[in-house]
Amino acid sequence: MSKFSQILWQENQKLYEATLNLPFNQELAAGTLSKDAFTHYVIQDAHYLLAYGRALAICAAKAYDADDVILFTEAAKVAIVVERSLHDGFMQEFGISQADFMDTPLTLACHHYTSYLLASAYADSYPVVLASLLPCFWIYAKVGQDIYDKSAPNNPYQAWIDTYAGEEFHTAVQKVIDVVDKVAERADQDTLDKMREAYTYAAKLEWLFWESAHRQDKWRGLDDILI
Repeated sequence: MSKFSQILWQENQKLYEATLNLPFNQELAAGTLSKDAFTHYVIQDAHYLLAYGRALAICAAKAYDADDVILFTEAAKVAIVVERSLHDGFMQEFGISQADFMDTPLTLACHHYTSYLLASAYADSYPVVLASLLPCFWIYAKVGQDIYDKSAPNNPYQAWIDTYAGEEFHTAVQKVIDVVDKVAERADQDTLDKMREAYTYAAKLEWLFWESAHRQDKWRGLDDILI
C-alpha cells in the first residue's frame, strides 16, 4: 500500500511539472532570468517566509508529540533566519535596501498564499495544517534540485540555487514528509480528504507564486486610483 505522501505526489504530479516548467524556473537555471524579476521574487519571498515561519510555529503548537513540536519549532526558526539572510545577502548584492523591502507590499499571489497558510494554521486540525505546509517544503526542494542539476556555468543566481539543493534542506523536507505519513496513518477518511484538498490548494499557490514573480505582478491600476 502506498504511503499517503506518495499518493499526494502522484495526484499532483502534473501540477509539479507545470511549476518546474514555468519560465521563471527555466530562466533561473539557465542564468538568463532578468535581475528585475529575481529582485521582485526575493522581496516577495522574504515577505512570504515571515508568514510561513508564523504558520510553522502554530503548527508546532498543534503537534501531537514532543518530537514534532521540536521539528516545527526549529523549522519556524529556520524560515525566519532565511528571511533575514535574504536581507543580508541577496538584497544587498542586488541593491535592495531595507526601505525598498519595507515599502514593497505583498503581491496578490503572495498575499493569497500567506493568508491561506495562516488561516489554515489557525483554523484547521493538525493533519490538515501539515498538508497545507508540505508543498512549500517538498516542491521547493524538488524544483531547487532540478534547477541545481541544470544550472548553467557561472550562473549569477548560483548562491540561491545552492541554498535549496543542499543536503540539510532535503533532510529537513524528508522529516516533514515522514510526519505527514505518520499522522495520515491514524486519520479518518474525512481528515484524509481534507489533507488532500489542502495539499493541492497550496501546491497551486506555489505555482502561482513563481508565475507571478516572472510577470513581476503588482496591484495594477490601484495606485492610480488612490492618487
